[in-house]
Amino acid sequence: MAGRWSWMQMARSEKPVVAVDIGGTKIITAVFGGDGAVLSRIYCLTLAHEGPARVVRRLNETIGRAIDKAGLKKSQVAGIGLAAAAIIDINRGLVTEAPNLPRWHNVKLPSLIAGEFNLPVYMLNDASAAALGEHRYGAGRGLNNLIYITVSTGIGGGIVIDGELYNGTDGCAAEIGHMVIMVDGPACNCGRRGCLESLASGTAIGRMARERLAHGEKSTMRTLAGNNIEEVTSKTVARAARKGDVLALDVIHTAAGYLGIGLASLVNILNPQMIIIGGGVSSMGAMLLGPARKSMKAHAFKLPASTVRIVRPALGMDAGLVGAAGYARQMGSKTA
Repeated sequence: MAGRWSWMQMARSEKPVVAVDIGGTKIITAVFGGDGAVLSRIYCLTLAHEGPARVVRRLNETIGRAIDKAGLKKSQVAGIGLAAAAIIDINRGLVTEAPNLPRWHNVKLPSLIAGEFNLPVYMLNDASAAALGEHRYGAGRGLNNLIYITVSTGIGGGIVIDGELYNGTDGCAAEIGHMVIMVDGPACNCGRRGCLESLASGTAIGRMARERLAHGEKSTMRTLAGNNIEEVTSKTVARAARKGDVLALDVIHTAAGYLGIGLASLVNILNPQMIIIGGGVSSMGAMLLGPARKSMKAHAFKLPASTVRIVRPALGMDAGLVGAAGYARQMGSKTA
């Protein structure tokens, strides 16, 4: 990750901040200097199946290592921004539940981190953090109304209205992945059925491919997965699709169609200037976004559909980190 962002360039005398992006698969921690430079960056696996206590321990270890790697002491850090793939009660500092983090229920994550480092800790949803990052320093700079959607293991979202991040009453707004698209659809990790996440996420793409292979459909995905259908993931599907595999392309097209239906609902309700689609699955590029745009236009009203631009994030996979760092800086300045 490289780059400097204006919020830090205007505050060169400020202390560094730590940003942590906590996903269902990986944790990325970075220390940002007051001039916007990235002083350190550490990546580790979430290993979410081990449960909250061990993940929190791993978070604390990773934050400590990142501070040490940056050549800093804890006292030299202004605060910590957490971007978590979870449904968050901002007012109480709680991870209320997290579909892709097993057994995370009412976990006081900021308190558990703050107690270890004696630093202020600020938390928001990972997709909301990415929306904030892209709005202030990325593809959405200068816009008033935008939506960020991350399509990865799950699907999350963040919404900016009139230039401000929209958190809702409790801080858990924009759970876009859990819009119900198909009432009797496949089960979702949240415990409900037919959510957008269960139809268009990376997890859903892998599942749809495995189901069709199990029914005997032919595809190079078998070979790519070592003839073990259970090893087929969205990455396998993408690899096969890039080589022209008909089944893989059809699976992606199906998922993109559902994604487009979700986009159409957002366009009709919020009439945004831009929708930014990030996350690992978005790296499929035109294979995914092309049919998703087409589906959106087919299901949305003509005027807002013609206004909205659907783009990839300018900050790439770092949007959540940059947003979390900016959020920590913003909240710290309010309490100073």
